[in-house]
Amino acid sequence: MSLLVVGSLALDTIETPFGRAEMVAGGSAVYVSVAASYFAAPIRLVGVIGSDFPKQEIEFLESRGVDLTGLQTIQGGKTFHWSGRYHYDLNERDTLSTDLNVFEKFNPEIPQSYRKSRYVILGNIDPILQRRVIESMGQKPELVICDTMNFWIQGKHDELLQTLKLVDIIILNDSEARLLSSEPNLIKAAKIIMKLGPRIVIIKKGEHGALLFTGDTIFSAPAFPLEFIYDPTGAGDSFAGGFVGHLARTEDLSDENFKRAVVYGSVMASFCVTKFGIKGLKDLSDIEIMGRYRDFIELSRVSD
Repeated sequence: MSLLVVGSLALDTIETPFGRAEMVAGGSAVYVSVAASYFAAPIRLVGVIGSDFPKQEIEFLESRGVDLTGLQTIQGGKTFHWSGRYHYDLNERDTLSTDLNVFEKFNPEIPQSYRKSRYVILGNIDPILQRRVIESMGQKPELVICDTMNFWIQGKHDELLQTLKLVDIIILNDSEARLLSSEPNLIKAAKIIMKLGPRIVIIKKGEHGALLFTGDTIFSAPAFPLEFIYDPTGAGDSFAGGFVGHLARTEDLSDENFKRAVVYGSVMASFCVTKFGIKGLKDLSDIEIMGRYRDFIELSRVSD
């Protein structure tokens, strides 16, 4: 079923203890769209780039069935650029530079052909823009998912609270969940966040997996044990893409299928981190994805 993705497109410069990559394609909309494209179609992307965004990456998105009608290109402008350095503990990183460029004045314009999308996922953009997207839809989407970050939780707290009233699912990491709820315990934090609007909360815990909270369910999915992790950039957005992609493919919004979706999200994140940028998400096969899914299931299976 149709999936609308709204978020950033970026050119990232990334340094980890295992290498360096300069000006590689990234951004929340890119990672979500590519990961979701292995499950669902059409993927409808809304974002903005400058004329420096590589043509081959545009062609790659199109080859994955991503509809780019909603992609704005600012001729002569520069694409959002982020530069960061990761420590040996890849959960820690230093932001070296953030150049918003054309993204600074990004105002999502939802094409008419996108306005009946049944599934909507909003990257961690300004909550005012997130709310504007939701309100511009021609009919109420079946499922609205949003991401956020510390910057918005602290800087636009009241606006974020207004947006959360319109959201079905929020995906955030453990530090963001604690900040938003003012509660250190993640179980209590999830319950507080659900009272703000979302009926489902997913808390990402990096190398420790992810937690799913619904009204009746708490589900814990492990992270896949990898011997080599080169770049964690985009892992959270890849998780979100796999998660919503599975839901859109199956059109099953039961608690049990949300659990499966969390595992598929973890699968896509595990592929993402094996290479720099989106290279880890390129050229995957259904066999590889299903094999990794089964490996995840086996990680927690025990015999009586």
